[in-house]
Amino acid sequence: MTGFRLLLILFLTVPMMEIYVLIKVGSLLGALPTVFLVVLTAILGALLLRWQGFSTLQRVNSAVARGEIPAIELLEGAVLLVSGVLLLTPGFITDIAGFLGLVTPVRRRLVTWFLAHQGMIMGAGGRGRRPPQHHGPRTIEGEFWRDKDPHR
Repeated sequence: MTGFRLLLILFLTVPMMEIYVLIKVGSLLGALPTVFLVVLTAILGALLLRWQGFSTLQRVNSAVARGEIPAIELLEGAVLLVSGVLLLTPGFITDIAGFLGLVTPVRRRLVTWFLAHQGMIMGAGGRGRRPPQHHGPRTIEGEFWRDKDPHR
């Protein structure tokens, strides 16, 4: 499935599911408590996002200070950004997805899954690339000469 088709399906189905869930919750709790709950989850999500964002920013700064590339921390920041957008979108399904992105172990697992599917290896310290896959014989070009005195 192409990225465009996936986005099209998400943009069509997520709002319909959100409206359905909002109607169901509204019929159980009433309109005012449902609106209050949606606003409360947005405020709580914004506070948690700020806290997690500062924590991730500190980890980025410490990795840079150690002379490392903060790739995982930057990807976690991207997940936090998406989580923030989901939390500010009205609805309970997007709030659940947004809150899951704020949970550190869930966020790290998502980042490592992404890196694993992009051909990255999670080695010591969580950094490194998978060596390139070679299919068939490998030719290395270069020069060769032999010294006259082998004990030199």
